[in-house]
Amino acid sequence: MTHGFLLSRRAMLLGAVALPVLGSTARAASVVDLAWEDLLPEDSEALPPSLQGVVPHDESAAATAGQPMSTGVRTDWNGQIVRLAGFIIPLDYSGTGVTAFILVPYVGACIHVPPPPANQLVLVTSEKPYETDGLFAPVVVTGMFGTAQTSTQLAEIGYALSAEKVEPYR
Repeated sequence: MTHGFLLSRRAMLLGAVALPVLGSTARAASVVDLAWEDLLPEDSEALPPSLQGVVPHDESAAATAGQPMSTGVRTDWNGQIVRLAGFIIPLDYSGTGVTAFILVPYVGACIHVPPPPANQLVLVTSEKPYETDGLFAPVVVTGMFGTAQTSTQLAEIGYALSAEKVEPYR
């Protein structure tokens, strides 16, 4: 009787270990393509009307104008594998590659003009350093997505993405 229990228990443990592996394989086949608008709660705008159409020219404006308030985040894709295109603002390096960066929806975000709301910024981390062409390199990032309130010197961030793949945008 005890031997049967141990076999059952071992089978349950092996099954429990195999499920996440099978689950990640199944999830990899169903990557969700996101657009920046998808990260906004319904009936929200990416930028307040007063900042829409601002062209990044004067860096001194960033010091006087603050980050717009976020209208909230969406949890629809928490724990899912997603793909999102944007521009890199490097935060951390390993050798010559970036291992942590803010993914932003447009060139100039967080540097030349006030940063977008937190629900339009994604903190990306990668175990494998991505060799970037520098600030604001256009990329497509694929990986595990979720909400994560993070604060950096540049901005408050509403989402996080653990990158499995970072590729140049084409």
